[in-house]
Amino acid sequence: MPHAQELPVRAFVAGSTGYVGRAVVQHLQKRGVPTTAHVRPDSTRLEEWAVRFGSPGVIMDTTEWSEEAMAATIAKMEPTHVFALLGTSRKRARHSASLAERHDPYETVDYGLTVMLLRACVSSGMRPRFVYLSSLGADLNARNAYLSVRGRVERELRDSGLDYVVFRPSFISGPDREERRLAERLGATVTDAVVRLMEFLRLGRFVARLESMDADMLSAAIVEISLDASSANMVFERDQLPRRRKPSRGLPPSRNEHYSNGASAEMPPR
Repeated sequence: MPHAQELPVRAFVAGSTGYVGRAVVQHLQKRGVPTTAHVRPDSTRLEEWAVRFGSPGVIMDTTEWSEEAMAATIAKMEPTHVFALLGTSRKRARHSASLAERHDPYETVDYGLTVMLLRACVSSGMRPRFVYLSSLGADLNARNAYLSVRGRVERELRDSGLDYVVFRPSFISGPDREERRLAERLGATVTDAVVRLMEFLRLGRFVARLESMDADMLSAAIVEISLDASSANMVFERDQLPRRRKPSRGLPPSRNEHYSNGASAEMPPR
């Protein structure tokens, strides 16, 4: 079986129905990358997703969530890049048919499904590049469950032996988000207001780490960086990703004016 590095670029997107996932699929399609958009087989919106992912170059896949089934699909589809954009919210989990997901959504979805996909990539023999959407502040020792599970995923990813790229944005929000997350939207609004104040006070080194991003901006960066061979085993913090607005006069230029400007670093041990 050939390794992913020996094949033409192909993508597998898990979490393709989410806010960022949909945008990632669109940006991959714009670049002409054949893409498999995975949708949970128990989704109540399968017909809708079949239409939305019915564009040329995109295939919808409904493989069941088990390591064996996912490994078989990865081996069959032969993706060079697997995008793990999985996540849920406590509000959404309350309506899940899964008791485990309702009880502990971050452990079940954000950690459990992501690690299942990671292990499936390893056992498939394909060894694709694993692109993981983490979060600012991810730390396996964090007291916050959301940040802790992301820290644990990062540790497993680092130990997996696969090439990886990790992204740690701050708030991901925008007026185009279909799912209403009032607390998240409020948090992004307040944070961006603080960012503007920091710019006014010339506290430039703190500004870019906090600013929110919308899905289109983030996904464009995710796709561009992930398809760059030189980004292997790199972690991209929020301040290494594009800004919403140009910095105020007098601020030092952002470290990420070009993605390959040396700002990235390998994932540190946790």
